[in-house]
Amino acid sequence: MSEQNYQPPKVWTWNQQDGGNWSKINRPIAGPTHDVTLPIGKHPLQLYSLGTPNGQKVTILLEELLALGESGAEYDAHLIRINEGDQFSSGFVDVNPNSKIPALLDRSVTPAVRVFESGAILLYLADKFGHFLPKDLAARTEALNWLFWLQGSAPYLGGGFGHFYAYAPVKIEYAINRFAMEAKRQLDVLDRQLAQHRFIAGEEYTIADIAIWPWYGNLKKGGLYDAAEFLDVESYKNFTRWAQEISERPAVKRGRIVNRTWGEPGEQLPERHDASDFDKLA
Repeated sequence: MSEQNYQPPKVWTWNQQDGGNWSKINRPIAGPTHDVTLPIGKHPLQLYSLGTPNGQKVTILLEELLALGESGAEYDAHLIRINEGDQFSSGFVDVNPNSKIPALLDRSVTPAVRVFESGAILLYLADKFGHFLPKDLAARTEALNWLFWLQGSAPYLGGGFGHFYAYAPVKIEYAINRFAMEAKRQLDVLDRQLAQHRFIAGEEYTIADIAIWPWYGNLKKGGLYDAAEFLDVESYKNFTRWAQEISERPAVKRGRIVNRTWGEPGEQLPERHDASDFDKLA
């Protein structure tokens, strides 16, 4: 049946053949599919992740904390291969019952604290170490406004625009147009905000910038979905100024390649267990 003539059935059933190459990472039920014990490294923080935009948020923040001398932010970053179903293991589900990366286990406290959802991890770490989230109530609230903006907006860019533009097995004009319009509206929201401020939430670099950059900042030429020209990203001048400034931060350069298994060899660090791991890159 053609897309134009599709009529939803009275009761939906799961067709495992639909959805393209990434369809196997999704299923309509929760819980583990197999028993695996997650590895535990030597550091206080254990991160189970992949170098997608959501994963980059956490590793960038951890690298920023380490750059400030916070030794308690040392971490092991274990690779979770979502295309192979690692996120459905019993060990991973114990840390994140939603089976999505990233997931964090803080073993510096007893009992250990699990943190899942990337926004929750950023907030947890910012509060734990006292950095990248203002103490002033109004400034803190503004940073959290933008953190939660990202958590609500990014699915339109990723699961919406990114899926239909780059990954869907067929190109559906209506779907691409619908989500391209929303992606551009979001870019305009950011561009207008950054016309008034150096950083997203004001003049201070916060977890709002760290959350938003891996998604929207990575839309630059040759980046996320290879969609920079299609979305005319360069026309958002205030946004591109901000994106470039963030991309030049040393901690961002390190954090964005952790748990990454694609791209140039020098930009891949599948697992990170020590700061010296970056020195071993080609």
